[in-house]
Amino acid sequence: MIACIIFVFNYLPKLSNDSLLEQIKNDGQLVVITRNSPTTYFEDADGPAGLEYELVRMFADELGVSLTLLIPDSFDDLLDQISNNTIHIAAAGLTITKKREKIFRFGPAYQEITEQLIYNVSHKRPRSLSRLDGSLEVVANSSHEERLKRLKDDNKNLNWKANHEIESEELLQMVSDEIIDYTIADSNELLLNQRFLINLRIAFDISEPQQLAWALPQTNDKSLYLEVQKFFKKIKENGELTRLIERNYGHVESFDYVGTKIFMRHIEKRLPTYRTFFEEASDIQNVDWRLIAAMGYQESHWDPDAVSPTGVRGIMMLTLKTAKELNVKNRLDPESSITGGAKYFKQSLDRMDDAITEPDRTWMAMAAYNVGYAHLQDARKITRKLKKNPNLWIDVKQALPLLAQSKWYKQTRFGYARGWEPVRYVENIRSYYDILKWVEESNIVTTPEPVEFLKIPNSI
Repeated sequence: MIACIIFVFNYLPKLSNDSLLEQIKNDGQLVVITRNSPTTYFEDADGPAGLEYELVRMFADELGVSLTLLIPDSFDDLLDQISNNTIHIAAAGLTITKKREKIFRFGPAYQEITEQLIYNVSHKRPRSLSRLDGSLEVVANSSHEERLKRLKDDNKNLNWKANHEIESEELLQMVSDEIIDYTIADSNELLLNQRFLINLRIAFDISEPQQLAWALPQTNDKSLYLEVQKFFKKIKENGELTRLIERNYGHVESFDYVGTKIFMRHIEKRLPTYRTFFEEASDIQNVDWRLIAAMGYQESHWDPDAVSPTGVRGIMMLTLKTAKELNVKNRLDPESSITGGAKYFKQSLDRMDDAITEPDRTWMAMAAYNVGYAHLQDARKITRKLKKNPNLWIDVKQALPLLAQSKWYKQTRFGYARGWEPVRYVENIRSYYDILKWVEESNIVTTPEPVEFLKIPNSI
């Protein structure tokens, strides 16, 4: 079902003797309020995305109705819409709190987070809430403000500003830009934003682990609530929830400040020199140029002279054998390397089984690009033996490292492989790809490397 995004509230529940669930099915629409955030809902080049969006879209599909998304003007508006019973579900990364449980009806918890104090790395790390030296700002009426109110009993000097206008993500940006000194963020929010706002740091946790869940209006009709419970029970048992969380968070579990900082510098200085080559290769192969560029960065840091100990060379690190098959005459020529690498990746993509769907298809093709198609197939066979799904990256990436263990590679056709390498390879590229998309959407200005960096050696 296609989601309809509405920014002005124009939905009102109808008076009927039918249950709420029956009304929704009769009307043919599920009305969900969410918020714009990497953890909930956002629009990227491929359309709507975000964990909450994927969950509610799946739920609407289960009900056989279309999905209508409402985007509130503020967090206060979001809470009001639930309280006033003008929406069916709030899927907005809401923390279950005692105060909210008195007002809303929460569905099953689907994710665990911790609330954290965030500061800028250029400042001294605070050691406690009672010793904050600077401005602390949080979203008004958020779980973060609820937490601070409770903590103030033990921290009499604790003060903060409650902002009624902006979201948590914007406060993180303000800390990054040194407009404010501190904010509170959920751990999952920081995880997705820290790749872009690389100078953010966690001072300390201010809460024990907390649960996120959908919130529904507190009414006498529990028909929709019971259906939500059934839905989450199903996706927890069949592994779909785990797969969705992995798809959104699995590649960002570890944050490398130095590596990300270098990458951002290379985006600014190196990428402009080669961007046209990536875009031209994208047009030929019908693959997002930013994905090809992310692969090129993982391979060589966009260094056209890169040479590995095993003899692979150039921006896309092609072997001599692969270069000959692709008719690449000079692997150290950036344009030839990028064109050849993109073609080789597209061949890997086209070679994937039809049963492998996106985005798993892309991640598998990347793994094959790195470790070889044959070893990927061996890993998929091991995945089957482990009674997992060989068409899902989340399962195959657990089997790939087993190719380095004699117990397992002796059972395969193509034997030993450093199977942990393609896993790291794919996860790194996924992070680089996300950052490249963010940079482009943020319109960050980049300048090319000096001309000297472009000298092309004659040797391949």
